[in-house]
Amino acid sequence: MEVDIFIPCFIDQVYPQTGMNMVKVLRKLGVEIHYNENQTCCGQMAFNSGFWDEAKSMGEKFIKDFSNDRYVVGPSASCVGYVRNNYDKLFYNTSLHIEYKKLKSNIFELTDFIVNVLKVKDIGASFESVVTYHDSCAALREYGIHDEPRILLNHVKGLELREMKDTDVCCGFGGIFSVKNEAISTAMAEQKVQNAIETGAEYIISTDSSCLMNQEGYIKKNKLPIKVLHIVDVLASGW
Repeated sequence: MEVDIFIPCFIDQVYPQTGMNMVKVLRKLGVEIHYNENQTCCGQMAFNSGFWDEAKSMGEKFIKDFSNDRYVVGPSASCVGYVRNNYDKLFYNTSLHIEYKKLKSNIFELTDFIVNVLKVKDIGASFESVVTYHDSCAALREYGIHDEPRILLNHVKGLELREMKDTDVCCGFGGIFSVKNEAISTAMAEQKVQNAIETGAEYIISTDSSCLMNQEGYIKKNKLPIKVLHIVDVLASGW
């Protein structure tokens, strides 16, 4: 199988090793990788901030950058969920109608792709640690995944997954929300991190680096005894 990989802005600029680990995982599963070096942002931040003309321009480029029949796989439920659900608002009944519909059916978040397309639950990873899982709002409500990350984590050798309370509650990032509503965002991050610490976990795991970055900022500022890690980095461990 051949796929195109989509590397979101946060991973490209802040967590590049996560992008490399996605390539590592997919290659282990026998997938041939294509990477378009011209790819840029999907336009989500502009769209959510109300700059729809700019979002549409970025979306047009995104559609053209992935204009083939291959699956497109990305390590971000937030970005992939945005493309799936909001390109309808930008490109419905336009000259790119057919192209965006094809992209919509081809683009997948990584854990969904592994479990439901490749039909794999255990990729042979090992990670000796206690972890808890954070359901990002975008993953749970926009993209619609819940079980897939947990299925993969539960098959990682040496890993103990402990569910935190209120795992489905927002961590306070919300893109521009964390900038416009800093005090509320900080309080939400505090609640999320404290819930994670109460489980005794050493790591908070998620499908979205943006949420993890928000929580990591709170953790480091307050010198708390827990770390964050993208699920891709866990799946790439131990082999």
